Amino acid sequence: MTRRRSRPFHIACCAILFSLVSGQALLAGPMTRDPKGYLGFAWGASLAGHPNFVLADNGTVIKGYEIKDQPPTFGNQPVDLLRFIELNGRFARLTVRYHGKDTHTQVMDYLQREYGPIDRTPGAITRGAGQQFNWRGTETEINVTYDATRERGFVFIDSAILAPRFNDLLTDSSE
Repeated sequence: MTRRRSRPFHIACCAILFSLVSGQALLAGPMTRDPKGYLGFAWGASLAGHPNFVLADNGTVIKGYEIKDQPPTFGNQPVDLLRFIELNGRFARLTVRYHGKDTHTQVMDYLQREYGPIDRTPGAITRGAGQQFNWRGTETEINVTYDATRERGFVFIDSAILAPRFNDLLTDSSE
């Protein structure tokens, strides 16, 4: 004797499957204004030799630059680190590191003012110990992770075209 499943069961299964397949999109907030870089530096630009930068990380493929003679700020909020990352001589990522609940609130307020409201879709991780926020534009992706227990946060503003090339630098250690 076979048991026939009800239509609501099939609809629920389809909804779960859809959310698993497209989960990435469900967690991403719409970006209202794509910055196409940061502080006037377009994705793909060379940062080497710019008078306002100092070389902070001198790798062969990846180089990190920080703003010379200024404490790091992000959206007028003091932060622990603001680093411009070049990949093969092309600006590909901005990395921001900060600490403190108040700083996190200010960083999130700034990002929402500049790039749009956070995603409040059910399933988005906007509360709790580990929080994640995302905005996606045509040329830029912004990812924020915040550890509420340790009150530490990271912002990655990436070129949608160049940043995936960072993955090419990872070695496969399974061999």
